[in-house]
Amino acid sequence: MDFGTYFRKLRISKGYTLRKFCIEHDFDPGNISKLERSIFSATHNENKLRNYAKALGVVEGSDEWIEFFDLASASSKNFQLKKIDDPEVLQKLPVLFRTLDNKEITPEKLDKIIEIIKSS
Repeated sequence: MDFGTYFRKLRISKGYTLRKFCIEHDFDPGNISKLERSIFSATHNENKLRNYAKALGVVEGSDEWIEFFDLASASSKNFQLKKIDDPEVLQKLPVLFRTLDNKEITPEKLDKIIEIIKSS
């Protein structure tokens, strides 16, 4: 599922029409509509994303919160790595991303890579 679809699903599950959601939370309906249709990618502005999540009733720290921010990062291709501060590791990340980008990565292969990283 992409970020826009997830955003729309959350909004609808809370009983909001697009217009009501935007009026109640002071968001631009044209921008939210474009976001939900994936015409716009998710913003890079973390405060704006937090405002969206809270307006949608997403509880900070919940699985839904994590999914919301993961999908936003994927949408905007903005992968914030806050806890990685080893310069050698940071220097190798572009190679990792380039390698992944140049390979035919299936969800199954990616799951295996994630499991390897988690177990190390």
